[in-house]
Amino acid sequence: MDTARIQVKAGNGGNGCISFRREKYVPRGGPDGGDGGNGGHVILVATLGMSTLIDLRHNPRQVAENGGHGAGKQRDGADGTDRIIKVPVGTIVRDCESEKMLSDLTEPDQTVVAAQGGIGGKGNSHFKSSIFQTPRVAEKGEPGEAREISLEVKIIADVGLVGYPNAGKSTLLSRTSAATPKIASYPFTTLIPNLGVVRIGQEQNFVLADIPGLIEGAHKGAGLGHQFLRHIERTKMLIHVIDLSATDGWDPIKDYEQLNLELGHYNQKLTELPQIIALNKIDMSEAEANLAHIQDYFGKRKVFPISAITGEGVDALMQQAYRSLQYLEVKARKEAETTITFDDELPEEPRARFELNKIDKGFVVSGKEPKRAVVMTDMENEQALILLFRKLKKMGVINALTRAGVKEGDTIQIDEFEFTYNPRTMK
Repeated sequence: MDTARIQVKAGNGGNGCISFRREKYVPRGGPDGGDGGNGGHVILVATLGMSTLIDLRHNPRQVAENGGHGAGKQRDGADGTDRIIKVPVGTIVRDCESEKMLSDLTEPDQTVVAAQGGIGGKGNSHFKSSIFQTPRVAEKGEPGEAREISLEVKIIADVGLVGYPNAGKSTLLSRTSAATPKIASYPFTTLIPNLGVVRIGQEQNFVLADIPGLIEGAHKGAGLGHQFLRHIERTKMLIHVIDLSATDGWDPIKDYEQLNLELGHYNQKLTELPQIIALNKIDMSEAEANLAHIQDYFGKRKVFPISAITGEGVDALMQQAYRSLQYLEVKARKEAETTITFDDELPEEPRARFELNKIDKGFVVSGKEPKRAVVMTDMENEQALILLFRKLKKMGVINALTRAGVKEGDTIQIDEFEFTYNPRTMK
């Protein structure tokens, strides 16, 4: 199972505490309410040794721990524990609502925060001042982020084996590596991509992937191709395995051309990947009749007649694949070195703290900071409302409303909170 949709919910921040120090022989103890703890995050971690998302299919809701509430004597609440989710290396994480890619976890132990935990609210000890000595107000904890995300695993391999079903890809993988894929003489034996490490010499190896057989119409979902074409996108090059023993009028060249068309229909960049042509099953009597015809088709292009069963020609094929990978690596390094960079580029414009939009009855204020100020305010506490308006004024929201032509009686909406604008109370 290489795809999954799950719901992630980060922990809520703990509430701040309203408390006053009351001890014998300590006059005017003052406010001593502690802060709430931060909510835990939901974190995805790329993990070696995993190849499936089956555990998440059965546990589609992942929740982190809430932060603890603050207490008297300036005791802060404990931070919530993060929810760690292990996923295979090569997992792409997307937000289901916006379809935006959050991360591409291509390295072991690489992490991404899928849902951000809410921050804890401040206790009343933070709001004490010379003119506000007995604050009976504390912040509520910020709700943790909640979203639905999609996970898609694309295996990471240096070389991909492609070819029609029953062309001998799994046999070739088992011959060249320690991988043990299921092998049989009927189509679609391979139901999942298989990986193997091909060792050319000491410290000389590469990862080879057996991609399940593709057929005509694979890019539209025919056969198994639609499920597994995504895995080819990770590879640096391809070994195209052609069944040389085709009989009953079946043309191996037609297979070759049709499969390349399917790759292009799915993603045009796949047709630009280097391909090595492996003509498999030369040990069979029917192969001799097709070998000369196919070699004429490819002309001066080098092809590799092999037998995955007996091993004939396989070493030369793998040696060529390794040399080609080395060449591609050197080429990529040189291109990276010759890339021109401009150190004097202008810095990005700072992002606005909020946005203001006019509606029929007033204005809508959107943005992370105004929303956070609202959700962390106790709307039933008069002192908390005063602090909220001070925060909005400090952010520049009140001045922006004035410049936009707000009038007394207009409705101001921030998240789910609405209030009526009154300039006398905004000062």
